[in-house]
Amino acid sequence: MRSDPTTTSPSDSRIVLPRATRPQTFTALMSLYESNFVRLGFLLGNLDELGGYYQSRVNENLTLHASVQDVQRYTTTFRMTYWFDDGNERVADPDLEVRVYHDARLAEAMSCFSAPRRDVLRPFDLEVGDELQRRWTLNTMLNKWLEYCIDLGHRFERSAPGNE
Repeated sequence: MRSDPTTTSPSDSRIVLPRATRPQTFTALMSLYESNFVRLGFLLGNLDELGGYYQSRVNENLTLHASVQDVQRYTTTFRMTYWFDDGNERVADPDLEVRVYHDARLAEAMSCFSAPRRDVLRPFDLEVGDELQRRWTLNTMLNKWLEYCIDLGHRFERSAPGNE
């Protein structure tokens, strides 16, 4: 039985795998999606009730943004990003599209909207190729980013877009 991610800690150490998995396999990828779901539940609250625009600000760090793009019966798709001032323009980086699968209790990073401008994120920017490898890399990035956000103390609150 799985616990409700909104009432538990962000730790996914309670996820019990039926057998050992090898990294970068389909089975391991599904475990990574489950870990993403747990961490997003901690940041966003009840993932079954997503809608609108969210932001989180911790101390002097950049504001973290999430905006719901599409809500279907079994899925919700949203974008998650930081906004950087780059000269005269605002740049989203990273700018991930994430889909939550409510019935399966999984969350998948679907795409990154722009090439990362930060050196530390460039290794996650993949060329077209092996789909399993692409999904593994993108979702590992999401998982590590979520862990980082939780470690900083982020928790999303619903707000109006542009209220930063």
